[in-house]
Amino acid sequence: MLEVNDLNVSYQELRILQEVNVTVKDGELVSIIGSNGAGKTTLLKAIAGLLKVTTGKILYNGMEITRLPPHERARLGIVSVPEGRRLFPYLTVTENLELGAYSPRARAKSKENMEFVFSLFQRLQERKEQQAITLSGGEQQMLAMGRGLMASPELMLLDEPSLGLSPILTGEIFDVIRKLHKNGFTILLVEQNAKRAMELSDRTYVLENGSISIQGASRELLSDDRVRKAYLGL
Repeated sequence: MLEVNDLNVSYQELRILQEVNVTVKDGELVSIIGSNGAGKTTLLKAIAGLLKVTTGKILYNGMEITRLPPHERARLGIVSVPEGRRLFPYLTVTENLELGAYSPRARAKSKENMEFVFSLFQRLQERKEQQAITLSGGEQQMLAMGRGLMASPELMLLDEPSLGLSPILTGEIFDVIRKLHKNGFTILLVEQNAKRAMELSDRTYVLENGSISIQGASRELLSDDRVRKAYLGL
């Protein structure tokens, strides 16, 4: 579904990503782990079209999208759930969700998608008339993910969904990601909680200093000494 080939991204003179190659197959859950500043969020933003690519190519279902603007990528089914949630704070839960269904394809399925979101996040249904700013951090993350699901995604880009959450809420968020994967959603997950991300995912890429240093089946990398020492604290 997604191919990132020899991708380079720079901020002014500073190169952030260097010759990055990533693939995501239809129905896969792929995780990207690495230390702070490794370039994980930069990679997701480049795939979503929010950052200009210096060199390299991004292919989606065989079509090159390297120069497509973000809204065109979203119409193709690439949906980003950004770090920090980026909600509309003074709109209600329902209004935030409705804004996720902006494309013609998503609008046609908005009722069905709303029911699906509320089945995943019952707390959102209970708070559907509340403003987003009144929600807890965990509920706001649920709302951000729900808004992404309202867009009828074919590929979900999840950026640090557990950031700042308690262990209990982190578990709830990862449970939802697991359910989405079982339901056939294709997901590219960037996550600081390396162990949980690898336990969930089919494959993992390790990003270090803007380059892919290690990649492979997640189950195998969980027992890789380099990964265990650097990212799992073992």
